[in-house]
Amino acid sequence: MSLADNIIVKGLGFVNSYNYGGSSENELLPAVAAEVSGDKTSFYGCGFSGVQDTLWDNAGRHYFKRCTIEGAVDFIFGNAQSIYEECAIRVVKGGFITAQARETADSPSGFVFKGCTVSGVGLSYLGRPWRPYARVLFFKSNFSQVVDPRGWDPWNLSDQKGVIYAEYGNFGPGADTSNRVSWEKKLSVDVWEKMTSMSFINEDGWLQRQPY
Repeated sequence: MSLADNIIVKGLGFVNSYNYGGSSENELLPAVAAEVSGDKTSFYGCGFSGVQDTLWDNAGRHYFKRCTIEGAVDFIFGNAQSIYEECAIRVVKGGFITAQARETADSPSGFVFKGCTVSGVGLSYLGRPWRPYARVLFFKSNFSQVVDPRGWDPWNLSDQKGVIYAEYGNFGPGADTSNRVSWEKKLSVDVWEKMTSMSFINEDGWLQRQPY
């Protein structure tokens, strides 16, 4: 659990082995490996392993670089404002990769995946909305066949118009968007440039001030 601001973490592993490797749906229960709730937190070359709710990316601005994150159900979830760059996203069992929790249309929170790889076993959705304004973007990432052709799941939302789920420039067997859900967003070039720029989380330059 990380609650403090201005934290930098390098080369550490966070594991919750509860129900890891289970084969029954009844065994898939929430088991957080790491919670990140402080602002201005960065992770470099870290590992996060679990099954359900592996990484609780809860609140604040965060940067994940070349990390490995694995799980099955909602294993990257929360209401943080985060960039995941060159990370390995590994599905250990079919389910849902993200469950983002953006509460309002003017909230800055969202998950942006840049140059990541998505691999594993089974079929997994890229995400499902934990809250009505969930925002998740996948940009120039490598998708294996583990990505469900529909891409996204509505969970219990009957109206998805506030949800921002989008993809751009991805490649690999799972990157074909022809069968994606109709409510996946088509964003403008300007929005993509803004959201995938480091300024999305680093407008005040906090990353440069950390002693990497």
